[in-house]
Amino acid sequence: MPSVFEMLGGSRAFNFSSGFDIINLARKGFPKSVLLSFAKKISLNIQELAGILHISERTLQRYEDDAIIKTEYAEKAVELARLYARGEEVFGSMEKFKIWIKTPSVIFRGEAPITILDTSAGFDMVFKELGRIEHGIFA
Repeated sequence: MPSVFEMLGGSRAFNFSSGFDIINLARKGFPKSVLLSFAKKISLNIQELAGILHISERTLQRYEDDAIIKTEYAEKAVELARLYARGEEVFGSMEKFKIWIKTPSVIFRGEAPITILDTSAGFDMVFKELGRIEHGIFA
């Protein structure tokens, strides 16, 4: 199963040796090109990504490809990578998880899980639901 690091480009983009490296990555940020590559990998368009990161689409587009994105955006992107890595682990495939996360659910009051990822509480709810699915507890 992929790790957070692999979701964000694997060893080609970053060298990681400990869990603290993810903290440093979020603090230092990473190039816009890595962010866009990650978004493509998880089938998010610029508008969806911008909404989750709390950045305007236009501002995101203005960054040069090699520009380092700000800490607050990098932190959200790392959290998103953690979620997708966990989702792939639970569902056994990225394709199955990508379908699930974009499908409206009663659990999320008729919204697709992807739509609540603009808040930390939304991330928590989705992570908790993945835990329930993993243990066979469906609502």
